Amino acid sequence: MKWEILERTLCYQGFFRLERLVLRHALFAGGESPPLVRELVWRADAVAVLPYDPRRDAVVLVEQFRVGALDSPRGPWLLEIVAGLIDEGESREGAAARETREETGCRLLDLIPIHDYYSTPGGFKERVSLYLGRVDANEARTITGQAAEDEDIRVHVMDAEEAVGRMRRGLFESAQPIIALQWLEAHRQTVRERWD
Repeated sequence: MKWEILERTLCYQGFFRLERLVLRHALFAGGESPPLVRELVWRADAVAVLPYDPRRDAVVLVEQFRVGALDSPRGPWLLEIVAGLIDEGESREGAAARETREETGCRLLDLIPIHDYYSTPGGFKERVSLYLGRVDANEARTITGQAAEDEDIRVHVMDAEEAVGRMRRGLFESAQPIIALQWLEAHRQTVRERWD
């Protein structure tokens, strides 16, 4: 199937880049759509890591303020997994190791890829590489974050069963920890055997 961009306008360039596109695309029933106007947010691809200590059967989670959750009934401090943008010229694995160290204090000892996906393909270009990362949870710090990025992160070490239980009860409000914890729940025994 074909598509064509008829017009591209830069609307904003800051932490994100916002473009206004006029485009058309082939239709499933044949022919093509009329010109459509869509906004597209550009942002570097990202990595997300669920740090897991197989010896303790514990995960390392991070809590931080999220502007997109200002209207959440629970407030804008979300419990999440490690995540960050991939720097130019950096590998996905390198970004995963860097972000895990920066956000939790833990060294990444091994990685298992879970899935690559578009986070919000209706308007964002960002593609996320999601991993399970082996760590020693004893290395976790209490408070972390990069001052240059205005990060203020509280680190939580939690039994894997408790984290999965919280996920089942709907206590996580962003997709990355939900996906990662569901994957861990389904593969935990195999992962523990592999990493023990």
